[in-house]
Amino acid sequence: MVKSYKQLKYYELVKRLAATGFKLKYQGSFFGYLWSLMKPLFLFMVLYVVFTVIFKLGKAIPNYPIYLLIGITLWGFFAETTSMCMGSIVASGDLIRKVYFPRIILPIATSLTSFLTFILNLVVIFGFMAYAHIPITIDILWLPLILIEFYVFTLGVSLFLSSLYVRFRDIGPIWEVACQALFYATPIIYAPNLVPIKYLKILMLSPLAQIFQAARASILPSEVITSSTVLGKYWMLPLIIVIITFIVGYITFVKTSAKFAEEV
Repeated sequence: MVKSYKQLKYYELVKRLAATGFKLKYQGSFFGYLWSLMKPLFLFMVLYVVFTVIFKLGKAIPNYPIYLLIGITLWGFFAETTSMCMGSIVASGDLIRKVYFPRIILPIATSLTSFLTFILNLVVIFGFMAYAHIPITIDILWLPLILIEFYVFTLGVSLFLSSLYVRFRDIGPIWEVACQALFYATPIIYAPNLVPIKYLKILMLSPLAQIFQAARASILPSEVITSSTVLGKYWMLPLIIVIITFIVGYITFVKTSAKFAEEV
């Protein structure tokens, strides 16, 4: 009974921290939530002009504006969540030293704050699809499962980074550079079929590539290359990598969390 009460209390704490973080994120801002919407839209407009008007890359991809917008929205959640969660323990150093609670609550609450913004941005995507008269198919039913996989993977990476960042602050700039490399190594602005065959299977082993393409396949009515079409019988490998990533991130976080109060 006591254990159930504590679990409920921690659940409420996560919910309150996530809601408070979402409110504070836009407090004092005139445009509020619109800033989180305008940022991916500005990036979308720049990339759309560069890769459609100048390089003509987008013309070879069906429904390229929505294809690109989905990729940018997904990437925005991953990049923002991992970066914010990475510093969540250090930013709450005073709280950690004064009050005991499971430290994992902090990165989880931070990730949920970003996830709320992400869901709102997805609604905007469907608004653009309605405006462009792009139909929604029954494949959309796969989207919740894909988003759960995406959240689990992002949280696993975030837990790993946040545990390392407490002791090694160099992780910050290193991850910033890594994110820039991952942006171009993930099919955000291009389709996987533009990648040479000998590298395509390696690309689709990436959980990010698998998740991005699966999300597009569930949203767009046009045919989208997914990991199952590239990897064949090994299509489960990216999912296995997701599970391993989460387990490694969780174990690393739990093992190092006992010393957070001393190191932050």
